[in-house]
Amino acid sequence: MTSVTDLREMVDVVIGVDTHVHTHSAAAVDTGTGGVVGQITVEATADGYAQLVEFADQHATLRAWAIEGTGGHGAGATRYLQHHAELVIELDRPERTKRRNGAKSDPLDAIRAAREALSRTRLGTPRSGGDRQALSVLLAARRSAIHAATDAQRQVFSLVVAAPEQIRTRFRGQKLPAMLTTASHLRVHPSWDAETTTTVTVLRCLARRAHAAAAEAAQHQKAIHAIVRSWRPDLLQRKGIGPIVAATVLCAWSHPGRIHSEAAFAMLAGAAPIPANSGQTTNRYRLNRHGDRQLNRALHTIVLSRIRYDQATRTYAARRTREGKTNREIKRCLKRYIARDLYRLLESGNPTATP
Repeated sequence: MTSVTDLREMVDVVIGVDTHVHTHSAAAVDTGTGGVVGQITVEATADGYAQLVEFADQHATLRAWAIEGTGGHGAGATRYLQHHAELVIELDRPERTKRRNGAKSDPLDAIRAAREALSRTRLGTPRSGGDRQALSVLLAARRSAIHAATDAQRQVFSLVVAAPEQIRTRFRGQKLPAMLTTASHLRVHPSWDAETTTTVTVLRCLARRAHAAAAEAAQHQKAIHAIVRSWRPDLLQRKGIGPIVAATVLCAWSHPGRIHSEAAFAMLAGAAPIPANSGQTTNRYRLNRHGDRQLNRALHTIVLSRIRYDQATRTYAARRTREGKTNREIKRCLKRYIARDLYRLLESGNPTATP
């Protein structure tokens, strides 16, 4: 799929699908003329997906599906079509500049999706399910639990600062972990006024919530580690890569062949500099703030770990510093190199690659 140069050489019709929570709109576009040969709107259910296939059978046998949001609203339709051996192409959200005169509707977006697929020189396949989807779900749940624990910890600290003096004395000199333990064991005294009673009750509730969320995050991390270790243990052998970073990389990469080159992988990670040349200036680049920011964060974590613990990386950083590079520039260079090495490792599937 990633090496295809013209979709017109493969199929007769491209069916663009604009996905929503309750309905999907589809438009069949002829690859020869670019004209719309049919449109339909169905419910986002198994029966609706079957209607999409029937709609496609009416127009062409050789066809491809261009679906927006294959990992979100279009996940059900994507799984159904792939199960029925249909050719599915993953598309991102159409750019606003491609909406002529600001016109927007579900049928128009479906037509745009089909024509966008026809105009592309490289086509992307949807991310796989199975272990990758399990990791994606676990990462999202762990991230949510960590945010909940962090919010509860902040609220405990703020309440302790403003609590009545007889409550504050119990926390004096304690660090945050000890404060959470103390707060979780607080008891209400009958002689206390409403302010003190309410503060103690809320402190206890927040502290227990923080502990519960932290325990939930730890359980998710164990499950993530088990999946990564069974799927790609070679990633865990690389310096600076733990189970969370490895899972983030695997979720972005998905499967061999989905990303056509290491440069594309770096662009996906937001680690590829964007040319900003103008006139006679030919060596100017702009910082890439696009791409998968979770993947970019994973690369940043690897860089920080290697700068601190890997002697080869520290030697490289020292050499580039002598050449006049700033710390930020050095980290960006390291991100690009790490993206290249990770892509080659993932595509080769060689668990014995040298760390």
